[in-house]
Amino acid sequence: MALFPSCKSSSDFLQGRKATLSLEAPHPLFHAPETEGGREMTDMMIVRAVGQTLPHQTSWGAPLVWGDSGNAVWRRAEFAQRGVRTGLLVLVVGRYAQFLRRFLSSAEVHFLPGGTVTYYILTDNPRSLDPPVKLEAGRQLKVVPVAELPGWERLAQRRMDLLAAAIKDPIRSEVDYVFCADVDQEFMAPVGEEILGDLVATLHPELYGMPRRAFPYEIEETSSACVEEGEGDYYYTSELYGGLVAEVYNLARACSLLILRDLENGVMARGLEESYLNRYLINHRPTCVLSPEYSWWESALAADVPMQRLLSLGRQCEALDLHKKEERNC
Repeated sequence: MALFPSCKSSSDFLQGRKATLSLEAPHPLFHAPETEGGREMTDMMIVRAVGQTLPHQTSWGAPLVWGDSGNAVWRRAEFAQRGVRTGLLVLVVGRYAQFLRRFLSSAEVHFLPGGTVTYYILTDNPRSLDPPVKLEAGRQLKVVPVAELPGWERLAQRRMDLLAAAIKDPIRSEVDYVFCADVDQEFMAPVGEEILGDLVATLHPELYGMPRRAFPYEIEETSSACVEEGEGDYYYTSELYGGLVAEVYNLARACSLLILRDLENGVMARGLEESYLNRYLINHRPTCVLSPEYSWWESALAADVPMQRLLSLGRQCEALDLHKKEERNC
């Protein structure tokens, strides 16, 4: 049975909001050509400029979280009283092992400080954890061995399947919430209980406040990740997403099946797993949306945010010119 209707049957996507803005170009771009003053504002957009009122709710009533807002303070207090157990799940294979210690060390300082946290490390090289990172009380680390996945494309094809398998066993029976994160990131400021919710997604910092036509949704009709003109509210990054264990399992499992179906048909969405994530989140709107504070990197298009809480080192390198890449060892 198909997970979603065919791309052409957009009227069947009952949960995905229909927008009035259509694509003017055959392919939406990551880097839209408009100037700051010339960007077209739509009813689905949120204000980009610092100094103006930040939105705190989506059009469907989900909280849009900024870490220092009054609503975030309330959410932290509310969830802190529940004593929840949270997992942080990362895939560490091949050269990505070089980022693991920095990721864990920064998470120990900033990720749910004082909370009960289990780090789940899916890795083909457990020795990358030697010597072990010192963990605070109430926090533990578990290694889940995976086979080596040579090549970026192979990794992108298998990641959702590996995440779903790990959540099914052992994560599902051990924590209440789980967040999936890219390991080539560094926590720079507190990321607290305000991020918890049933299904949580994070806004892409370079596409925050951009017109719908700039969103790099998959548009090839042969792909299971295809998004029709007019579908979609925001564009979400795959750097950080999560929620209740059952919800995240459903997301990862559904995306892995869509990827498998495309591979069997000789197709792969151009945005790789991020395309399938966005397709899923159009049909299953997040109950909590994190602002670009929770996924940020320096680039000409990155949104101005009050606080940079989670920095993507990998995408930071991608945004640099060749000279700066050499300077920073990218």
